[in-house]
Amino acid sequence: MSLRFHEIAESRHRILNPLTDDKLNLLGEICDFTPGTRLLDLACGKGELLCRWGAEYGIRGVGVDISKVFLSAAEARAQELGVADRITFVEADAAAYEDAPASFDVVSCIGATWIGGGLQGTLSLMRRWLRPNGIVLVGDCYWISPPPPAACTALGMDSDSLASLIGTADRAEEAGFELLEMVLASPDTWDRYMASQWWTVSDWLRDNPDDPDVPGMRDFLTRSQRSHLEYGRDHLGWGVFILRPLPE
Repeated sequence: MSLRFHEIAESRHRILNPLTDDKLNLLGEICDFTPGTRLLDLACGKGELLCRWGAEYGIRGVGVDISKVFLSAAEARAQELGVADRITFVEADAAAYEDAPASFDVVSCIGATWIGGGLQGTLSLMRRWLRPNGIVLVGDCYWISPPPPAACTALGMDSDSLASLIGTADRAEEAGFELLEMVLASPDTWDRYMASQWWTVSDWLRDNPDDPDVPGMRDFLTRSQRSHLEYGRDHLGWGVFILRPLPE
């Protein structure tokens, strides 16, 4: 799906993943940040994670994303929550961000492991910016149950692009990280994330009948509904995994 399609479909979302407000808060509670903790959020979207934790815990952070639309929303949110003095947003390809290496206590990439070509490649990227004894927060999908070929086709992914939940932990370990904690989406949080996009897209189609992207957005809406209802709820899980590099 193109970047513009994401910007349209998620225009009413504040959190651009199947995390509810409660689960994002829970993730912060688990991590128990202290004032001054430095966090780098790769593919940060609208910056809700950074802004909320900046307000709640006093963290300092940098969010990197390629979407001007999402970054504009992130900067407005930082102003709204009074954290613009310690949360910075950068328009850049997250995989090519070049800030000082090994300078962050926490590096997160929530739902965008495509930046490294999958979980293991993304973990390798994230290690570049992580201080010794730091942690990473990575959000990714996993298979709840083995998908039939029709599910992979409908969901637009190869069966081996993801693993089971234990297989995801194994892949993280193979990349040099140990699993410390996790916060998983439920079928309900998946529904809220996916289904709320459908109404947004439907309204956009009604309001923009002459836009050249109308055919593509109609196709996106149909495929999103059918793939989620027929296969996604049964086979596709999602979670945020809290990891730490294994001792060398």
